[in-house]
Amino acid sequence: MNKIYKLNILLLILATIICLPSCSPGEKKNNISIVYPNWAEGIAISNMAKKILEKQGYNITLMNADIAPLFASLSNGKADVFLDAWVPVTHQDYLNQYGNNLETLGEIYDSARVGFVVPDYVNINSIEELNANKNKFSGEIIGIDVGAGIMKSAEKAIQEYDLDFRLKPSSGPAMTALLKKAIENKQWIIITGWSPHWMFSDFKLKFLNDPKNTFGKTETIESIATKGFSQKQPFAAELLKNIKLDTKQLPSLISKFNKIQNEGEAAESWISENQELIDSWLPASSPSTSKSRSKMDQSIK
Repeated sequence: MNKIYKLNILLLILATIICLPSCSPGEKKNNISIVYPNWAEGIAISNMAKKILEKQGYNITLMNADIAPLFASLSNGKADVFLDAWVPVTHQDYLNQYGNNLETLGEIYDSARVGFVVPDYVNINSIEELNANKNKFSGEIIGIDVGAGIMKSAEKAIQEYDLDFRLKPSSGPAMTALLKKAIENKQWIIITGWSPHWMFSDFKLKFLNDPKNTFGKTETIESIATKGFSQKQPFAAELLKNIKLDTKQLPSLISKFNKIQNEGEAAESWISENQELIDSWLPASSPSTSKSRSKMDQSIK
């Protein structure tokens, strides 16, 4: 019995050692979740990043959410990365609330703008002119998701300019569908719009002047993460930090997603057309080329 007992213990130890490389919690170290809202640029950037990271050996999960729960998920670590944070105005309230549990990775785009947007045939040019033309707009401003930063700015503008308008929540796709229908019928419509967005490529639009600067000036789009992400995922963090898009590249990316309905195919198509740019974002050391070292690291951990 004693020999059999010792043999069983030895076999158990050997099984544990063999299992370490494949059963270790280290397997989970390449799992990353990217959270995004239903906004054109957020969908495009997130799916592009997903494809790039997957080619580097990561397992990427995309999580769609409204802005308020999105920031809460980042704050409590239930989501890892958000690639569509608008600062210093649109999402500043959320950054003030959750900032201690977040970290900034990098700046993706430096020419973002939000405000009230109308078709170019609408013959007014300032928010101050809205009340005098209320009936032409049916007294409504078409918005997006409740809780979105742009909606808070829109509510502030309604108060600042004492507008006799109702802010009507919807979603990004629903808003652009209503915009398209109104333009086809040459109707007056006002939306909570932002640039970059494919609608500025497809339609002739203009921002209404904002003399009181309630929507702020030009903003930047940044990549942020749950606190500690850069330490846990240094390669991925550096790659995401390196993503930079200019005023031609980001609109072209968004436009690709508007033309190709399958998001994975749209991302692959744009990446293949911009491979040199993608390569410039990759850190020198790639996890996809060091699998043996990764397995060794896992066995040690």
